[in-house]
Amino acid sequence: MKKIVLFVAGFLFIKAASAQEPVSCCAAMATESFAQNASSKSFRMSHDEPLPFKYQSDAGKDINYATPDGKTAHAWEVRSATPTKNYLFVVHEWWGLNDYIKQEAEKLGRDLGINVIALDLYDNVVASNREDAAKTMQSVKSERAEAIIRGAYKYAGDDARVFTIGWCFGGGWSLQATLLGGKQAAGGIMYYGQPEKDVEKLKTLNADILGFFANQDQWPSPQVVDEFAENMNKAGKKLLLNRYDATHAFANPSNPNFNKEATEDAYKKVLAFIRERS
Repeated sequence: MKKIVLFVAGFLFIKAASAQEPVSCCAAMATESFAQNASSKSFRMSHDEPLPFKYQSDAGKDINYATPDGKTAHAWEVRSATPTKNYLFVVHEWWGLNDYIKQEAEKLGRDLGINVIALDLYDNVVASNREDAAKTMQSVKSERAEAIIRGAYKYAGDDARVFTIGWCFGGGWSLQATLLGGKQAAGGIMYYGQPEKDVEKLKTLNADILGFFANQDQWPSPQVVDEFAENMNKAGKKLLLNRYDATHAFANPSNPNFNKEATEDAYKKVLAFIRERS
């Protein structure tokens, strides 16, 4: 069996700083521009605040690992009952690594039979209301988020192959994590995240991308998604594009008013995408 890691948004600490600089620059342009949407009231109001929820898991545990910026990162891990080098790494939505994300991560791990690590790009901060979520999302620095991702690749092991998955804020970082993974990347899954616009950067992808977007969304808009599809084509990379007659955050794990039909259809496609590349 191929060795797989799924990022549900460090594989090598590359010595050549010049090779890393374009990645950091472009990541900042894509992900930080998306974070500025939090200044929009309509964007904030498009996210229904999560209901109080405490997830009880006998298998999951909090972990900490080293990051290349000399710090440590927090994450939540669930190990497969059967020893395996296959992993599921999840990148949370704009609320942070809350219990809804932990529940979704464990569900994916159980259905796929792999280890799960849910990343924490907010460094132990979890928001429960729109105002706090907006402030926290806008405070994320690309350099720190990249260090957390690189550290997670290192934690998974140099022989691991990596998938990434994320929603909203995490959707954009899922794509960036796949780009950061180099040859370890096995596939990226993004739910209505900010696409990368740099065609030259997209040319460095080593894996296919599975994308889910909403026709009634403006973050990103259908026009931005069209541009992404065109840029992926120019880059010679494969994008499996799925569009739904839905609004932003239609499949967010923390959304109390999620679109059931679209969410279930997308989930089936996620499982198929990973299994076909495992």
